[in-house]
Amino acid sequence: MSTASQDQVDNPILSAELQGSVVLLKPKGPNVGQREAPIIDNDVKPLLAKAGDGLKGLILDLHDVTFMSSMGLGTCIALRNIANGVGAKTAIVGLRPELESLFKMMRIHKMYDIQKSDAALDKWRSKL
Repeated sequence: MSTASQDQVDNPILSAELQGSVVLLKPKGPNVGQREAPIIDNDVKPLLAKAGDGLKGLILDLHDVTFMSSMGLGTCIALRNIANGVGAKTAIVGLRPELESLFKMMRIHKMYDIQKSDAALDKWRSKL
């Protein structure tokens, strides 16, 4: 079952929500691969577009993700580029050690502020 409004998306692949000037994106895991990446990309872009120049932050919550393919990594980069284009900051929370190694190898960790806990994310978000 999928629900969508102008400010949120909720389907079997992800939940995403525009919360004021921040888009919170949470893939439902465990994989972000060839099947999931285009759905995430397609469903999140309208939220980013709605926020427009008012977008201050993009948060990827990866608590439930244990595997990410090259297409998933590409989606992370594409969404970051959209956010960066309007001057928004980007953060990742819930990055598991095996994915952190992959993000470091691919240098994606330099594109996002990696938050080690929900408390650290709250502090990061308060500065937007």
